[in-house]
Amino acid sequence: MHDDVFAARRGVQMRRMLRQHPGAALGVLFILVLLLASLFAPLPYDPMGIDGGATLRSPGGEHWFGTDGAGGDVFSRVIYAARVDLSLALAGTVLSLVVGVLLGLAASSKGKGSERLVRGLDAFQAFPLLILALALVSLSGNKLYMVVVAIALINVPRFMRLLRSEVLSLRESRFIEAATATGASPRRIIFRHLLPNVWGIVLVQTSLTVANAIVVIASLSFLGIGVSPPTPSWGSMIRDGAGNMSSGEWWIAGFAGLAVVLCVLAFNQLADAIGDRTARTYR
Repeated sequence: MHDDVFAARRGVQMRRMLRQHPGAALGVLFILVLLLASLFAPLPYDPMGIDGGATLRSPGGEHWFGTDGAGGDVFSRVIYAARVDLSLALAGTVLSLVVGVLLGLAASSKGKGSERLVRGLDAFQAFPLLILALALVSLSGNKLYMVVVAIALINVPRFMRLLRSEVLSLRESRFIEAATATGASPRRIIFRHLLPNVWGIVLVQTSLTVANAIVVIASLSFLGIGVSPPTPSWGSMIRDGAGNMSSGEWWIAGFAGLAVVLCVLAFNQLADAIGDRTARTYR
């Protein structure tokens, strides 16, 4: 019963937050429409098909976003690429969140083990993580699951440091001392007192991580790593269309680049709204 009331209250707070932040509401609407279209909407053309007789056609009634150098429909490819890129970004973010939160809780405990964990993280971050991610994906033969692992490698340290700093500051709070004095177990303190009070800032970092993951996936695809042809990806579409920009065929790279920009902007707007709501709640 208590969990149902808590969930209903969270739902009301989310709706109120979106009403107060129209940019975040538009961002959420854009992401939902894009995801639903990529998963369920019938595409006008095969996103992986080619048509040698319809190459480099400008946007119009037959091809809304035009066609690329192989005659592929750019609109169908942009929408299908959302399924691929957003799925990888969300999967990488969830993995980053789970591992980062667990490591952050472990690093916030007292003892030599937590100190060793923090030192190990410092040593790990001494490596250029994006280069390490590029190497892992390349050596795996462009396996998509390694793209998810690469995103996690880049973002797990951020979640871990964020959660550790928040938990360490909360452990000195009076309500934590009171819970400890009443005999609450460490597990209850973590799940009933600590995590609910840091969840807002964790959600902010989650939204920012999705935005960062979209950029990473697009960058990998632009370099020819990760999502392999003929599967569409926004980064590979930008790479393929970049050579046509000088001759006026802007739409191949333009619409794919616009999709990346709008997705990143949407998740950043959502992060700003959650951060503002969290600041008001704990002010």
